[in-house]
Amino acid sequence: MLFGSVEPLCLIPRPLMSDELPKSLVTPGASGLERINRLNDSYEHSYARYFQRPIALNRMLVSFQASKTRSRYRWYKYKEAFSAELVEFFLQKYGVASGVTLDPFAGTGTTMFAAQSMGLDSEGIELLPIGQAVIQARRLAETGLSRKEIETIESWGKKHVWQRHKALSAINELKITAGAYPDEAVVGIGKYVSAISQLDNHRLETLLRFALLCVLESVSYTRKDGQYLRWDYRSGRRQGKKRFDKGEIPDFKQAISKKLLEIVCDLRSDSSNGLLSGSSDHGRVKLHSGSCLDILPRLETASYDFIMTSPPYCNRYDYTRTYALELALLGVEEKELTGLRQSMLSCTVENREKNLLRLNPAWSTALNAAGTQPLLGEILRYLQDMKDRDLLNNNGIPRMVKGYFFEMACVISECARVLKRDARLVMVNDNVRYSGAGISVDIILSEIAKAVGFETESILVLPRAKGNSSQQMGEHGRSPLRKCVYVWRKA
Repeated sequence: MLFGSVEPLCLIPRPLMSDELPKSLVTPGASGLERINRLNDSYEHSYARYFQRPIALNRMLVSFQASKTRSRYRWYKYKEAFSAELVEFFLQKYGVASGVTLDPFAGTGTTMFAAQSMGLDSEGIELLPIGQAVIQARRLAETGLSRKEIETIESWGKKHVWQRHKALSAINELKITAGAYPDEAVVGIGKYVSAISQLDNHRLETLLRFALLCVLESVSYTRKDGQYLRWDYRSGRRQGKKRFDKGEIPDFKQAISKKLLEIVCDLRSDSSNGLLSGSSDHGRVKLHSGSCLDILPRLETASYDFIMTSPPYCNRYDYTRTYALELALLGVEEKELTGLRQSMLSCTVENREKNLLRLNPAWSTALNAAGTQPLLGEILRYLQDMKDRDLLNNNGIPRMVKGYFFEMACVISECARVLKRDARLVMVNDNVRYSGAGISVDIILSEIAKAVGFETESILVLPRAKGNSSQQMGEHGRSPLRKCVYVWRKA
């Protein structure tokens, strides 16, 4: 068993219903933070029976770290991904041996491909073109490449075929990516893209372009850092007071050759180990491109056997910025970038409020569950008060937090609709803090889930909680925040 023994934090009866909460916890006599803390303590007390600390559950399993050396998963570094091992564990734990799985926030397709390898059909929804490109390349590789095609990729890695081309393709830039590469990389990427365009094999073109996406960050002056790209001092861009040095920047030929040969190695190794692409034992993989708020309502009711996902966290991370190099190379322009940012689940201060009832009138129950949730209400009142007093570092935070929970309520409601009875939804998510107010995302979302048809089975808590941001620590000290995996069952 992957997680070994489990340590329950304590055993307490069922959660309190909203109308059972002591009025002293929600009256305005105390300060906003005090009311939030008292109400949160009450919820934590009532949810204690669900909180468990699996001894072997760690950050490697719920992050990309556990996939860094795993065949195929290691090709593209997607820091927001959880591991294939985590997916495999839950599929085995709950005996999901047939049917269809779904990931509404598919990212680069970890749930999809882990489920596929276990013989399940799998579907995913992904908005960002970079996630779509990675999934499409992986899916192509899973269908089986010919020996000649693999030899061609190897030849590119060993003989640097693109260097023979004199023509240079222009690199598409966005405002936030201008000047991202050293001159040597600009020339190398230009020749490489030009050489790809001369191919008459779509499969090879797709995989060779995918390999390029995998090395863009390493050959650039940038590094992904949560809410934005950090710029190395050698780029000439001024960013903050502290000089950032990302260390050695490999030359383009070295980086792309290494990646191409890594892909070839995995393809050949999997084949020799009986994991040949296109095996009849593998399930079907289907990608829905777009926003889950648009696509989920179109899916058939009670048609999925398992959902595992990790939505964007309520942490201000803007994936259109952190993955800007890849989006630019894929041809995304400024107007489209803005559209993608607004279509994402609200998790940045730039997200405008969505008219969710206009999108789908059937979401009224879910929105009412979010709108009447006592702890969320206290948090939103506190954040609005801090905004009115000009005490927030960004006035978009109250709108973002509200949008996040209301939109997640709609997503959770749709997940309950499309799941079969007694099927599970497994979700990886983080709790957050704003202006000193700890936000128990796990409890609030579990309360909303209960209102739309789920029962909480467990909330698995990582042994080492994450701390505040550096800005929060300066004012409020280091206070741990739970990172959890929720398990809900369709009632």
